Amino acid sequence: MNTSARTTEAPDYCIALQPICNRKKQHVADELLYRSSQLSSSSHFSDPMVATARSITTAMYEIGLDQLVGRRTLFFNAPNQWLDKPELLPPKQERLVIEVQNDVRIDRKLINNLEQLKNQGYMLALDHFQLSDTTRPLLDLADIIKIDLITSSPEQLDLSAYDRSRTKLLAERIENPGTFDYCLQLGFDYFQGFFLARPASVNGSDKHRSNNQNAEIRILRELQEQEPSYAKLEEYLAQDPQLCLLLMRYINSSAVRNKQTITNIRQALSMMGLDRMRSLVMTLMLAGTGAGNRLLMLMTLTRAAMCRKLSEGMHLDASSAFMLGMLSRMDAFMAMPMDKLLREIPLDPALASALLQREGDYGKLLKLVEAFENGALEKKSVALTGKLNQVYLSSRSWANELMEQVS
Repeated sequence: MNTSARTTEAPDYCIALQPICNRKKQHVADELLYRSSQLSSSSHFSDPMVATARSITTAMYEIGLDQLVGRRTLFFNAPNQWLDKPELLPPKQERLVIEVQNDVRIDRKLINNLEQLKNQGYMLALDHFQLSDTTRPLLDLADIIKIDLITSSPEQLDLSAYDRSRTKLLAERIENPGTFDYCLQLGFDYFQGFFLARPASVNGSDKHRSNNQNAEIRILRELQEQEPSYAKLEEYLAQDPQLCLLLMRYINSSAVRNKQTITNIRQALSMMGLDRMRSLVMTLMLAGTGAGNRLLMLMTLTRAAMCRKLSEGMHLDASSAFMLGMLSRMDAFMAMPMDKLLREIPLDPALASALLQREGDYGKLLKLVEAFENGALEKKSVALTGKLNQVYLSSRSWANELMEQVS
């Protein structure tokens, strides 16, 4: 591995993970994305070997696969040169899916390389695949076929050619819930697209909440008080049995348990500090709301952790910055406009202004994190871009670990 491309040198690119879901909208895999920060929404780069080396080095060796994606599978794009040199590929073959690009030259050499990778235990995905006489030889080697719904209209797709194949079908670049539902009917196995991470996916027909939303609003309000009442929190938590169960399960888990077992809500509240209580209750509250929300929850936790880490260099309060990131998507989770939600919560005016108008120092912080999420860093320095990469990946690792604990 070429360590000269390490992210610690602050190169001018961004790394991100895009979720891949199954038919139940459960988060089962991630694709490792590499973006030039000069090109906001795409992954153009001058040297694909360097791009792959950078992204794989960061994901596999600096952060670690288990910390980054937990038990999920990781997809990554492999340039032709990597297919020629299997020794460059990372280990943990059973957890990795190598994406073969649609511009590869299909010849006997490529087929031999792919057969060798299959024999080593790697899974193969054919990216932006279009079936033809030329590409048909790849079909027998593929585990997953990725079909781009921007270049191939769902209404014009004919998937009958794959009926006898053992390959799974992945619909990529799904932009709205309607397209997802249509592809579900067509028989796709996996789904990838920006709509899965948007608030619109939360407000759809699958939002059957067993939570007590009124109690949750009261909990949020009480947690924002300078000196929250544990008696009131205990009362409100008792009104939301699902949240209460998740809280007790988390407190008594092997990951956080002390020598004594926690047996009641008041004991759990008194054991934890206020800042930890705020973040934990919000995390658990939002994590118990279905597959679509859990996917958005991972991204929200990542955003909140980024805000907390970046606040140190901006001389902002770390706890407030974390709360800012958490609340920035709360309107989607609660199915309530942000301005209405904030009227229910006694929030610091500086945070409220940041959430509603992106104003003030906290607003600048939130805009910076959102710009990174969208790859829109063309006016940012190379050093800042490199720092954001590191902060993002460490934050994603922390968020993934927390989500594993509350599952």
